[in-house]
Amino acid sequence: MKIKLYLVDDHQMLIDGIRALLSSESDFEIVGQSTSALDALNKLEAAQPTVLLTDINMPGMTGVELVKAVHAKFPTIKILALSMHGDRQMIHDMLDAGADGYILKNTGKEELISALKKIASGGMYFSDEISAEMMRAISDNERKSKSNEPELTARELEIVKLINKEMSNLQIAEQLFISERTVETHRKNIFRTTETKGVVGLLKWARERGYLD
Repeated sequence: MKIKLYLVDDHQMLIDGIRALLSSESDFEIVGQSTSALDALNKLEAAQPTVLLTDINMPGMTGVELVKAVHAKFPTIKILALSMHGDRQMIHDMLDAGADGYILKNTGKEELISALKKIASGGMYFSDEISAEMMRAISDNERKSKSNEPELTARELEIVKLINKEMSNLQIAEQLFISERTVETHRKNIFRTTETKGVVGLLKWARERGYLD
């Protein structure tokens, strides 16, 4: 039985690329495609895919929001996240939303096929880079649990440094090639982790720990 795929990415070129990669693979059938998450959500019931392959950073409804909606409305559809970045918060958000796997856009054809087949059969799949980041997150959490000192991720520290440069959320998003909404999520996590209430308090907290040197 063929694995039916639905492709979602706001860049048509990437969709075309995946189609070309899989065109000679008899195990797959692409049953639909969308350049927006909302369009995909409206078409999934008719398409009935086995696996939804979706980007994360998209305008309007994000990949995370799409995954949550699909997981709730179509629980039998397997979901593979596709991203340019192995950002720890993105990985956490996608898995928490219900994704079955996470790979990077520089993934080769053979790994993509392996990931799709494993997820279609009920398993989970993560690129080596993603698995490594997940292990680092576990290690960091274990270290953090042994200490009362709050810790920020590398991406969060990067954002704190950009906040110190008086950059707006939009400017930070453009600098890091992530969505403005993702920046907002990071900021909320940063304030929660550091237990600070505003930018002045946050920067004081960071400066005292040598993060802004």
